Amino acid sequence: MSVLALFLSLGLIVLLVIGVPIAFTLTILTIGGLYIADINPIIAAQRMLAGTDVNSLLAIPGFILAGDLMGAGGLSRRLVRFAAAIFGVFTGGLSIATVMAGTFFGAISGSAPATTAAVGSVMIDELERRGYRRDFAAALSTSVGPLGQMIPPSIPMVIWGVLAEQSISKLFLAGVVPGILSALGFIVVCVWTAKRNGIPADAAVTRAEFVHVLKDGVWALLAPVIILGGIYGGVFTPTEASMVGVLYGLITGVFIYRELSLKALYDTVLRSLKLSGMIMFIIAAAYGYAYLMASEQIPLQIAEVLLSVSDNPVVILLMVNVLLLVLGAVMDNVSAMVILSGVLTAIGVQVGMDPIQLGAMVVINFAVGMVTPPVGYSIFVASAVSGLKVETIAKRLWPFLLVFVLVVLAVTFVPAVTLWLPNQLG
Repeated sequence: MSVLALFLSLGLIVLLVIGVPIAFTLTILTIGGLYIADINPIIAAQRMLAGTDVNSLLAIPGFILAGDLMGAGGLSRRLVRFAAAIFGVFTGGLSIATVMAGTFFGAISGSAPATTAAVGSVMIDELERRGYRRDFAAALSTSVGPLGQMIPPSIPMVIWGVLAEQSISKLFLAGVVPGILSALGFIVVCVWTAKRNGIPADAAVTRAEFVHVLKDGVWALLAPVIILGGIYGGVFTPTEASMVGVLYGLITGVFIYRELSLKALYDTVLRSLKLSGMIMFIIAAAYGYAYLMASEQIPLQIAEVLLSVSDNPVVILLMVNVLLLVLGAVMDNVSAMVILSGVLTAIGVQVGMDPIQLGAMVVINFAVGMVTPPVGYSIFVASAVSGLKVETIAKRLWPFLLVFVLVVLAVTFVPAVTLWLPNQLG
């Protein structure tokens, strides 16, 4: 291995271990690597600019802001009420409603932490009042968060589509079935928990109550229909859809529900800009780093090492999944995807995996990382909302993590789980 390859590989590990932010880590390694390779440092700026000069990346700040506006504007609360009105009559109904509310809001936000925050802030206290343990309610709210990264629109799917040069619309569709399977698995856990603890179902809502909830929530229910219907109906691209979502969230929050004040709007936009800036900085820095990694053929070398362990595709894919799950638990998923995109793409080609299936597998593995200690962002969000310690919530996550692992295996070894819908809709 060359001096440059050692510097890029060992330097990454050392800087991350000592706590240097990933964007600064990648920038430092890129500039240092250019000096080692005796390449003009201006290349770093050129590669970083080229990495962010991609039209599809505009969807990231768009979907982040759209999700935040809809949450602050009252749409998330109305989605929860609508789900509770429909599913509350069943055993475990309120917890089932929590899962469905997470699914609905995931179809708006594209973000795991945002979904957890929107659902948890409404449902955790209510679940506790209905007889559920608070730690279970917090764990459930944590677990529905990654549905926001599976159900389209999905911010990580956009990032992977840009990195791997794959259709973002097809990647969106590839996450639908895994997202539904995860939600169904959570519902099984909810019903089992309710029966085990003797939690009764709610009384059925009256017709008048249902009509009121439906009228109040109709604008919230239309949001995913407009955004996703526009994408797959060919009306607009995913990037344009994100801007439509922003406009829709602004109109409903300010003029229809009238819950988005000027101060709330300012705070929401500022929060979204900070998150978008952080993500784009990571992507820009990673492109310079990836340029040097590719020049040294490091991704190919890593792929060859993994492939040398076994020539059985099942064994190789199991190793890759374990690697992704471990990295997802200790590393920001955007950073991990950018750094590993070359390695994973090379392995996917070698084992003959469809690129769309590979992208779904990668994103879903890292979505699981959002609920896995110690870096699972959704756990920290649920902890802040519920007032419980992270370790208290983590202890109640195991049935939901089991569901996620089963879904990951299905995505990995049953191509139809991710490819059937994209193939059907073209």
